[in-house]
Amino acid sequence: MPSPAYHAPDTVKEATDLLAANKGAKPLAGGTDLIVQMQSGRMAPAAIVDLKRIAGLKEIREEADHFAIGAAVPCTSLKNNAALVAEWPGVVEAANLIGSVQVRNRATMAGNLCNASPAADSVPALVAAGASVVVAGPSGEREVPVEQIPTGPGKTSLGDGEFVSEIRIPRKAKGGSDAYLRSIPRTEMDIAVVGAGAQVVLDESGTCTAARIAIGAAAPTVLLVEDAGKALVGSKLDDAAIAKMMEAVSAACNPIDDKRGTVAYRKATAGVLAKRVVEIARQRAGGN
Repeated sequence: MPSPAYHAPDTVKEATDLLAANKGAKPLAGGTDLIVQMQSGRMAPAAIVDLKRIAGLKEIREEADHFAIGAAVPCTSLKNNAALVAEWPGVVEAANLIGSVQVRNRATMAGNLCNASPAADSVPALVAAGASVVVAGPSGEREVPVEQIPTGPGKTSLGDGEFVSEIRIPRKAKGGSDAYLRSIPRTEMDIAVVGAGAQVVLDESGTCTAARIAIGAAAPTVLLVEDAGKALVGSKLDDAAIAKMMEAVSAACNPIDDKRGTVAYRKATAGVLAKRVVEIARQRAGGN
């Protein structure tokens, strides 16, 4: 099998032009999924379009209303941005559960998202944070919520010539914070059997004014469980509200039954993890 053509453009437009002109071409950010799939024979792209030379795609920018994380920013680099860590500790923690240290030195959240694994660690945290992505393509740019990118295992909503150039995470709301946890058979370097991300916002009295709960590895795509968030709003995250939230999470799950976990296990675990991440987010938000 011939090797794919390799391109390293200097601009986003050059990248989209190359992707559009070479049917079956793939963008390369970290390559920790793409290269493995090529070596195993699961993928044979016609061309590789390396994004790392494009100005801005290896940077984290702090804007007035959001953080902009370039598509080629390695997961390890997120920990070095003090403002991002302070506002979104759950997102940073989730991204730094991917693979090993060596993998995270190359792996990116954009790649983790576009690989479209239901078990991707960074995606539930991004969804819970209300993140969006900038999709660059031949017709220009469009901004869409993170949860609209994966459409199924290994499948995305990206069109011909399109790639995710940037992830945007809104600035943390006053009284808000987030968290992410996963269940794995080993202590590290494993794929989530279930993952859960949460964001909660509390007012001065400790009442929840907004909440987002996202679950991974429990359906064909990461789930934003809107009913779970609604169950918490207006409460002080008391036992009754948490129980209602857990029921909504378990009911929303549509997992597979395999050697890593049964349907029943995944549904039950999703609810338990959701409870735990809500508690961590509550503590980080300043709740008592």
